[in-house]
Amino acid sequence: MAELKYISGFGNECASEDPRCPGSLPEGQNNPQVCPYNLYAEQLSGSAFTCPRSTNKRSWLYRILPSVSHKPFESIDQGHVTHNWDEVDPDPNQLRWKPFEIPKASQKKVDFVSGLHTLCGAGDIRSNNGLAIHIFLCNTSMGNRCFYNSDGDFLIVPQEGKLLIYTEFGKMLVQPNEICVIQRGMRFSIDVFEETRGYILEVYGIHFELPDLGPIGANGLANPRDFLIPVAWYEDRQVPGGYTVINKYQGKLFAAKQDVSPFNVVAWHGNYTPYKYNLENFMVINSVAFDHADPSIFTVLTAKSLRPGVAIADFVIFPPRWGVADKTFRPPYYHRNCMSEFMGLIRGHYEAKQGGFLPGGGSLHNTMTPHGPDADCFEKASKAKLAPERIADGTMAFMFESSLSLAVTKWGLKASRCLDENYYKCWEPLKSRFTPNSRNLTEPN
Repeated sequence: MAELKYISGFGNECASEDPRCPGSLPEGQNNPQVCPYNLYAEQLSGSAFTCPRSTNKRSWLYRILPSVSHKPFESIDQGHVTHNWDEVDPDPNQLRWKPFEIPKASQKKVDFVSGLHTLCGAGDIRSNNGLAIHIFLCNTSMGNRCFYNSDGDFLIVPQEGKLLIYTEFGKMLVQPNEICVIQRGMRFSIDVFEETRGYILEVYGIHFELPDLGPIGANGLANPRDFLIPVAWYEDRQVPGGYTVINKYQGKLFAAKQDVSPFNVVAWHGNYTPYKYNLENFMVINSVAFDHADPSIFTVLTAKSLRPGVAIADFVIFPPRWGVADKTFRPPYYHRNCMSEFMGLIRGHYEAKQGGFLPGGGSLHNTMTPHGPDADCFEKASKAKLAPERIADGTMAFMFESSLSLAVTKWGLKASRCLDENYYKCWEPLKSRFTPNSRNLTEPN
């Protein structure tokens, strides 16, 4: 595979044209009477026309045929995709899933779309308010099928197997320890090369942005220059028998046929694009004196609500870093949170739970559900010598955090057959350490 090229920068105004058609971008205007190379001009709007300039998102695509050239959409098998948050009764318990099982290619061919499984979510698609968390489990490429989401943005976290993603803006290769965002309405198709698994955070009606840095200053966390946008690439390809366009609309799947590949965009310009990011580029901020800082310092991207400082969803990572806090219990603290926390593991071992929480699995601690280090982690960290140490080397855990109380689907609780019924037992060995007659502290170091 030839090395792919990208444009650098988050949310930038970009322009790109396939080098096979030099000068394919119109000069000085968006919609000329006749476009260069007799292309069609099509605008893709990711925000209302009248949004403030700082939040206005749109791109102009110059394509061989406009995207309207298709047969009518018809409803198709929904598989395990749902937005019904009342399938099962609420469950306030701590939930943990063993690694989700990838179907064997020798038994059944499953591509990205047919391998989508909704795990949990909240809110309402029609009012553009809410989110869903999906697991994808696949073993074959999409071929002459593409997908687009009318409901929201997909933040895709591959855990096992790389993804070659064809989009209307160009191609991206996304590997484990990288993420990508395919924004609302963008058509894409995914090639896989082995049995493949990952996580998706979908947000309805809003877009991800970089978190404000406040007193951190101008630099740090996920730096804008490290986000990569594909360059224009097109194929002028007729598809005998029809190309299938799959649309998720109001939570339901529909399909339409068309005669040509949808990836026929010769040139484009704008600030509404797909993008990818390598998590290794995250510049970590951490405590260098005492106490465990709140995990919000590890936020990569946020999808804000209308309430200042409160997110519909945050994407947070726990990357390799130094731990130097003095006189401090260094692992994550015990916690009850007004936010909901879904955690996944891309690789390695999460510091607060060395056993049971495995790559390709997950956990959910919903609104006000208690959680924290297991008994073994607490014992070790309470007695550890507090020298500077590397934390999470070879590991990448992440969190989807939300202000919404998340409902788990029937697939998540039952049909997946991955729910760990014994999760609660990791805290059972915790015992009282209370010494009412002595305040003297025993410090390991």
